[in-house]
Amino acid sequence: MISEEQNRTLTQVGPGTPMGNLLRRYWIPIAAEVELERRWTKKVRVLGEDLVLYRDRSGKLGLIAERCPHRGASLAYGIPEEGGIRCPYHGWCFNHRGECTEQPNEPADSHFATKIHVSGYPVQCLGGLIFAYMGPDPAPLLPRLDAFVVKDAIRVVGQTVLPVNFMQIMENSLDPVHTEWLHGHYHEFLNQEMGNPVRVAFSRHHVKTAFDVFEYGIVKRRLLEGQSEDSDDWRIGHPVIFPFTLAVGSGGLGTYALQMRIPIDDTHTWHVWYNAYVPGEGVEVPPSLKKLCLYEVPWKDESGEFITDYIDGQDIMTWVTQGSIADRTDEHLGTTDKGIILLRKLFMEQIRRVEAGEDPLGTIRDPSKNDCIVLPLERKKHHFSEGFESVTMRFQTRFCPVVRDLIELFDSVGVR
Repeated sequence: MISEEQNRTLTQVGPGTPMGNLLRRYWIPIAAEVELERRWTKKVRVLGEDLVLYRDRSGKLGLIAERCPHRGASLAYGIPEEGGIRCPYHGWCFNHRGECTEQPNEPADSHFATKIHVSGYPVQCLGGLIFAYMGPDPAPLLPRLDAFVVKDAIRVVGQTVLPVNFMQIMENSLDPVHTEWLHGHYHEFLNQEMGNPVRVAFSRHHVKTAFDVFEYGIVKRRLLEGQSEDSDDWRIGHPVIFPFTLAVGSGGLGTYALQMRIPIDDTHTWHVWYNAYVPGEGVEVPPSLKKLCLYEVPWKDESGEFITDYIDGQDIMTWVTQGSIADRTDEHLGTTDKGIILLRKLFMEQIRRVEAGEDPLGTIRDPSKNDCIVLPLERKKHHFSEGFESVTMRFQTRFCPVVRDLIELFDSVGVR
């Protein structure tokens, strides 16, 4: 249980808030590159700010405030120029820094344009995604996580917008025991109701859990009933990368999986499932898998009920039913919630670091440490021991339009 003030501190992400100031010290995914291949602009809402991502005539990407400061028209309908974007209403032009560079109908000797400025943020591309930095200069380096930079990877990205605060999703990532029940026993209950009484690997009992702070976040480890302490689940585990990313282990080599929970505002989160698959050297990849596949992940059916027959849908049900912002003043934490307690403590510590003018956890400024960040990650994960196809179809990847091509490819190279 925490106070209302502490709950606000953890959940408010807008400009000038403690958490908002912290999150703005990190590079934030805002879109996929494929989204701007056939269009010039995309409206983006992140950390409570309405922005427009655009591609100018030279091909450079920019991110500035959506509303033109002249009369408030949306720059999402702007005209791309060589070094910026022009408002469609009266032609005012803005560069990537948000500076007004031209006002066509003002007098030739006017300096009015020099007084006009909107928010403008730097953007970079990595691993098929577009990232923005919304904090003060100098910007840190964009972390080159292994999933983003691994070569010859097949990349598929699922996405959805959830009507919840990002913090309750992140807390779920520091709650290993929920897998035993939500993804284990509850899943078995659903199977039984459908006449398929099959036990699943997720239902195995947790003997103990542990959490270790490291340079990029927190590593969580679990020891399941019947496992030895030499198992990957206990010896290595997998990390939560500050401030909004979960890296998940796999059942086979060459598979990378990230979940990113991007705060749109206090009550909405853009959830991104990023998967990179490396079939191996010399494997011929079909054309359908050579380009990043971006797809929507549904979580309610036609009648408005939660879809809970897949792992991520089960998670979503619990996040959304907690309310748009979970009321942490009325909770009763137990001994299995030590990871959640650690996460909140670590966020509060990073907020204080930023307020003291220091870099928060995971900030990278040394290029020699950013060629490829290899994350601590179990490769022989017990939960994923049921085979590539079975696991793939039990997660949100079942909705990926190229999932059958992916399964067939991995079957052909012996990953099952």
